[in-house]
Amino acid sequence: MAKLNKANLKKTLYYLQRNGLRETWISVRERLTETDRYFFVPCSEEELEKQSDRKWDNPITFSILVPLYRTPETYLKRMITSIMVQSYPHWELILADATEDRSVEETLMQQGFLKEQPTDGETEPVAADPRIRYVHLKENAGIAANTNQALPYAKGAYIGLLDHDDVLTPDALYEMADAVTKAYDRGVKVTFAYSDEDKCDGKETRYYDPNHKENFNYDLILSNNYICHFLVMDAELMKRLQFRPECDGAQDYDLVLRAVAEVLTTDGQAGEKSILHIPKVLYHWRCHEASTAANPHSKKYAYEAGLRALRDHAALRGIPATACETRHVGFYRLQYTDVLQNRADVAAVGGRVLSGKTGKIIGGRMTAEGKVFYEGLWQGFGGYLHRAELSQDAQALDLRCIRIQPSCQEVFEKIVGVPYTEIRRHPGEQPVFDVTVLPAGVDIRTLSLRLSEALRQQGRLLYLPEYPGECKTL
Repeated sequence: MAKLNKANLKKTLYYLQRNGLRETWISVRERLTETDRYFFVPCSEEELEKQSDRKWDNPITFSILVPLYRTPETYLKRMITSIMVQSYPHWELILADATEDRSVEETLMQQGFLKEQPTDGETEPVAADPRIRYVHLKENAGIAANTNQALPYAKGAYIGLLDHDDVLTPDALYEMADAVTKAYDRGVKVTFAYSDEDKCDGKETRYYDPNHKENFNYDLILSNNYICHFLVMDAELMKRLQFRPECDGAQDYDLVLRAVAEVLTTDGQAGEKSILHIPKVLYHWRCHEASTAANPHSKKYAYEAGLRALRDHAALRGIPATACETRHVGFYRLQYTDVLQNRADVAAVGGRVLSGKTGKIIGGRMTAEGKVFYEGLWQGFGGYLHRAELSQDAQALDLRCIRIQPSCQEVFEKIVGVPYTEIRRHPGEQPVFDVTVLPAGVDIRTLSLRLSEALRQQGRLLYLPEYPGECKTL
C-alpha cells in the first residue's frame, strides 16, 4: 500500500487541482491497492572484486559531468565518493561549479578532494586525484549552459550525466563499459546507453520507487523521459548537440530526443540497435524537499520545458501532431488528426481490449509470445509508472482493436484470410478492423501474433491505449 506522508499528500492535492475529484479518486484508489515490496540488492563485494580485477584490451573511457550549485556538504561528498569507489577504473569526474562564491570550493578543500597549488606566486585549487577536474564557472547561466561549459573538458569516449545530490552504484561504470564493449564486438557503435534507477531518501537508508525500464521504445520516449538516469552518450555526439538553455529543467530529455532524431534520420528504425538498455539499477535518485524526485511540483517549469522539447522533436521529425500534457505531471501525448496519415513509419495502430463483464484489460499490447501488457488492470488505472496510459511501440497488437496502414492491408489479408474492412464503433471515433468478419471460433491471439510478426517487417506497431477514442489531455 502507498505510504501516507507529507510528500504524497502534496502530490494528491496538486493532482486534484489539475484533474478534478473523479480522476483523483480513481488515482487514490489505485495507489491504495499498490504494494511496496522493493528491496535494493547491491552488488556483492566478491563480484565487485572480480570486476576490479578484469583486464580490458580496449577500455571504454567515461567522463562524468556534474554541474554543482550550492551543493550541500553531505551530498557533495557522497556523490564524489560514489565515483571514487567504482569497480571500473577508466573514468574522469568533471565538477562544474556555478556557485557565485567559494563555498563549494572550500568544502571540497576541507573534504580533501581539492588542494592548493602554487602558480605564479599565487595559489589555485587543483584536484587531489588526477582523475578529478574542478572548474569554477564565471557565472551561473542555468543548468544547460553550465553543463555546456563543462563539455570541452571531457576527454572520455562517453559522457555520463550525474546530478550533484545523487549517487551511482559501485558497479555502474563497469556495467556500462561491459555493455558498450559487447556491442562493439557485435559491430555496433553505441549512441547512448541507459540503466534502471530507483529513489532513495536523504540519508540513503531507504530505497524505493524502482524504475525498471524497457529496451528502447520510440513512442514511449515520446510520452515521457523514461530513460532519465543513468545515461551515458557518445562524447562526440553530445558535444555537437549540446544542451539547449530554452529547455532548462528538461535539458536531458531534450538531448535524448535530439539524439534519437539523429539516429532515426541517419539509419532509420534499424539504428535503434545502437541505443542500449542495461536492466539493472545503477543510479540512486536522492529525494529531499527541494528535489523533483520527491516533489514534482517544485520544478513545474521542467515539465513545461519537457513539453517544449517534445513539440520541437515532432517538428524536427516532420510529425504533424500536437504535443499535450496528460493528467499526470511530466507525461505527454502526441495528438494526431489521423495517426496513420501522420505517421508513415507506423504499419498498424491498436488500443486496449476491455472485458465486458469486469471492465479490466484483457487484450491490447502484447509481447511477441502473446503475453498481454497490463492484463487485469481496471479501466482508468494507469499501472506501473502510468505506463498503461502511455503511447508505446508494441511487438504485437490485438486483432480486436487494430487499424492497418493502407499499404499493409495486402499483408493483412494474406495472413488473416479475410478482406480488410473497417468500422467506426461510435461517432467521432477512429476506424478499426471489423472483427465480426472473422470466422467463428478463430484463435484471436495466435492470429494476432502471426499478423503482428509480418507487420513488424513493414513498420512500427503503435499502441495507443484509448484508441479508437482520444486520450484525456489537459
